[in-house]
Amino acid sequence: MLQIKELTITYKKDLRTLISGLSFVLNPGDKAAIIGEEGNGKSTLMKLLYDERLVEDYAEYSGEILRNNSVLGYLQQELDQPEKEMSIYEFMIQEAGFYEMEGKELAGMANRVGLPPDLLYSCQKVDTLSGGEKVKLQMIRLLCKRPDTLLLDEPSNDIDLETLEWLEQFVLQWEGAVLFISHDETLLERTANRIFHLELLKKKKEAKHTICNTGYGEYVSSREQQLAKQEQLAKNERSEYKAQQERLRRIEQKVAHQQNTISRQDPHGAALLKKKMRAVRSMAHRFEKEAAEMTEIPDTEEAIFLKFHGSEKIPNGKTILRLTQKELRAGDEILAENIELLVNGREKMCLIGKNGVGKTTLLKIIAEKLLERDDIHAAYMPQDYRDRMNFDSTPSAFLSQTGDKEELTRIHTFLGSLKFTAEEMNRPIRELSGGQKAKLFLLHLSMNGANVLILDEPTRNLSPLSNPVIRQLLKDFDGAIISVSHDRKYIAEVCDTVYELTRDGCRLLTANLR
Repeated sequence: MLQIKELTITYKKDLRTLISGLSFVLNPGDKAAIIGEEGNGKSTLMKLLYDERLVEDYAEYSGEILRNNSVLGYLQQELDQPEKEMSIYEFMIQEAGFYEMEGKELAGMANRVGLPPDLLYSCQKVDTLSGGEKVKLQMIRLLCKRPDTLLLDEPSNDIDLETLEWLEQFVLQWEGAVLFISHDETLLERTANRIFHLELLKKKKEAKHTICNTGYGEYVSSREQQLAKQEQLAKNERSEYKAQQERLRRIEQKVAHQQNTISRQDPHGAALLKKKMRAVRSMAHRFEKEAAEMTEIPDTEEAIFLKFHGSEKIPNGKTILRLTQKELRAGDEILAENIELLVNGREKMCLIGKNGVGKTTLLKIIAEKLLERDDIHAAYMPQDYRDRMNFDSTPSAFLSQTGDKEELTRIHTFLGSLKFTAEEMNRPIRELSGGQKAKLFLLHLSMNGANVLILDEPTRNLSPLSNPVIRQLLKDFDGAIISVSHDRKYIAEVCDTVYELTRDGCRLLTANLR
């Protein structure tokens, strides 16, 4: 059992409170999901619960964390660089339980997540694995510890659809407690029985949390209804207050006029009018006090706004991509053969397939071809933003082309619409959360004027509250999209065409073109 009491977490750099007075008990059988916007402390909370030392450089906390002899297994969102440089075998032996686990059990775990058992003993560097393979490897090492409580930070990142389904069943069948962060709404809907919603309101100056002992779908639905009810009540109260003010204004004007015109020979009438004016002003004061206690208009994290600017429309019949690739290689290894792809007009295409089959490699090849074309305006969002983004730069500088005041004002408006604070706009990109980096890159694409988007996991790291907005943005995009994704809602809602990449080539799964 994991228990926290009155936990408050504060950033050391700007003394901003991320979480305030959070208390909960995590019991065996709980499948609790932490949700909320990017950069509001979800990963920091997860690290702190596992080991205070992971956050001591940038955050401080008060309150109690009671682990009660629980054995915690922690899956971090991204591996540290030293671990990436290790061989796979060196990485695995970092966990002492690896030696204690029987080979048959290890092989079974590897097979279940779709990794060859021999890979666990390989001299191959961890960093040569695909993103999904890295996640699977971490899961196996974590389970070698034989934990009773799992802390999983974005376990669904980069893993293929088959492994996603395995992960769902694994979480549901795990007898211990699971506390997880995920952008994958389908995973949340199918597994979570408790929701911890962390929010930063009033321009990220006020920390709020909600704990709900229901599934994700029920929580979202009830929250929407509650917010709509609160907003309507707030509007009604303000409308009534405005009407009251108008009535009082007319009465006050009438009494003032009567006071100005009453005869001096009528002192009794003057006294009555003076008394009436005091009553009117007393009522106005009472209304002002009531106004201060009116229902607040809801301030919500998910209220982000993003749109594409100035992209040139593509004709429906135009060939965007016609690719024939005899072999797809990673070094000396042949990943796939006889690849054929066709994308026309404003088609939204998605490429799926097992981890390690070469989807990201193929997308890079496609990007290289399309970025050279001058009959289209292509833009590429890689899986690793460092390929296209200087992490030492700031969001404002990254987006700026001229540096003039008018442009910077426009950039700050756009960043504000994505819930960036003024401080975050000028913070080094490396200090931003994964979701904030994703939003920043999508904003960069939206300002680029591109009519062809090449996207590697475009919804990766984005909160489940932001993702519906991003999906709608991409669905409405008046151009072509060529993407890799394992996000089931993205595939269902945005994509017209889905190809599965296998060793033998690309197999068309759907062809329902708009």
